[in-house]
This record gives sequence, C-alpha cells and structure tokens, in this order.
Amino acid sequence: MRKGSEGRRRLLLIILIVTALFLITLDLRGVGVLEGARQGTQTILSPFQRAGNVVLTPLKNFFSDVTHLGRTRNQIEKLRTDNATLRAKLANRKNADAQLDQLKSILDLAGTAGFKVVNARVISQGSSQSFTQTITIDAGSDAGIKKNMTVLSEFGIAGVVKDVYPNTALISLATDPSFRIGIRVAGSQQIGILSGRGNRSASLQLIDNLTSVKVGDILLSRGSVANRPFVPGVPVGYVTAVDNSVGAIAQSAVVELYTNFSTLGVVAVVVGAPVSNPGDALVPMKPQPTPVPTVTIYVTPSPTPTN
Repeated sequence: MRKGSEGRRRLLLIILIVTALFLITLDLRGVGVLEGARQGTQTILSPFQRAGNVVLTPLKNFFSDVTHLGRTRNQIEKLRTDNATLRAKLANRKNADAQLDQLKSILDLAGTAGFKVVNARVISQGSSQSFTQTITIDAGSDAGIKKNMTVLSEFGIAGVVKDVYPNTALISLATDPSFRIGIRVAGSQQIGILSGRGNRSASLQLIDNLTSVKVGDILLSRGSVANRPFVPGVPVGYVTAVDNSVGAIAQSAVVELYTNFSTLGVVAVVVGAPVSNPGDALVPMKPQPTPVPTVTIYVTPSPTPTN
C-alpha cells in the first residue's frame, strides 16, 4: 500500500512538472495561455476586489482622519498662539508710535521755551491717596524730579508733581478739583485763577472786574516764584463760554484744557526753567469757537376764507 501511494505521488509530481514546462514553452513561443489564465482569474476576482474596496475605503479614511486629527488640532492651537502674539506686537507697536509722537511734541514745546525737562512714561493712573485724579510716572528723585514741579504734556500743562520717590513720582492732574493755577490771557496781562472740575473742562475766575475775556481767548500759565510749582508761558486751555452775570465781582468763564488726559502715555517734568520768560512763544494756533446756529422761522399767513 505504501509503495502504491508513493508511486502515485511521484507520478503526480512528474505530471505537474511536465505540464509546467509545457505551459512555459507555449508562453515563450507567444501562445497566451498564461495571460489568458491571469485575465480570467482577474475577471473572476475583480467584483470581490471592488466590494472589498467599497467596504475598506471608509475604514481606511477613518483611521487616516484619526491619525491626522491630533496634528490638525496642534496646528490650530499654534496658529491661534501666533495670531495672539502678532496682535500683541501690533498693539505694542501702535502704543510705541503714539508715545513717540507725544514725546516729539513735548520736546518741541520744551525746546521752544528753553525748558530743561526729564521725560517719563505714565505707568499707572489713579491713586489710593487723597488725590482723586493722578498718574504715576517711571522717574523720580534719582532723575532730579522734586515736589511742586511743572508737568507737561504734548499740548501744554498736564499737572504738577505731588509726591516723589527714588524711581517714580505721583502727579496731580489739572483735571483734579483741588488743582489751581495762575493764568494769563495770551496777548495781554489779564490774569486769573484756573480750577479743575474733574474733567477736561475747567473754571476760570478773573482777579478783578477791570479785565474781561471772550470766547476763544488762549490762556497761558502765569508762572510762580522760583518757577515752582509752575513755569510761565505754558499753554493751559482756551475759553469756551463766558459768564457775564450782573453784580458779579469779576468775570468768570469755562475753559477747555488743551491736554487730552485720557491718552497720556508720555509726559515731561520741568526741572530747569530759562532765565527769561518765554512770553507768548508757545501760543498754539488759536481755536475757532463753535458758532451758535441761527434759526430763521418763516410764518406763512393762512388764506382768508371767501364766502
């Protein structure tokens, strides 16, 4: 039995070898037996391959999406971070440009008058002390700043030094209700006292009833003894309204301050004043008061009824 089985296996092997050699010979001679077989096999298997692709493609796409999801999230977070960084840089650049413009105007103002100044940045607003409207600057006694020195903005008077520390100083703004400054009307020797009112509008009280002001008059600092707390000739504001009440001892007026206190980024403290008074050298372009509109009313008579 074993010899018979072994013989059949050998015979089958010989038949397969001969068949293979025969097919290879035919293929080499150009007879497309193998090609036909391959095409037939491909034809039979094609539907199954397409079905497999239909089933497997969504799965492949799913796993591909899952693989790239983490990368996409990381990219989104990086873009958000980069965007925030660019926004911060842009804001800082705009702020720096604004401060540079303010500083240039301050130096022009101080240079025209011959003031010696110390420039400083505003680092905070407000105070827990008794001064209701103040700013803190990043320069103090180490830079030569002392109490009761004039503080300039790009447009004129900003305030006065109230407290000094080695590297900072507290400035009382001209808007503070406790703020007082002696003024002179530009182009004349009329004098008065200007008081803060908590906003950019201030109150002017003339010293006597022999002087008067009108809307549009420009006010300059009158100056103090030894130039402290105020140096002379610095623009303060201009008259926007005049009170001519009958029986008043002296004329009073409402004044618009030149300094825009909401945008203060840089100021200068006057640490040295010139020997001579600058007079009207710092007078800005005279503002034009807003005209009061005139309303004309036309009355059309009703037609007379006819009988």
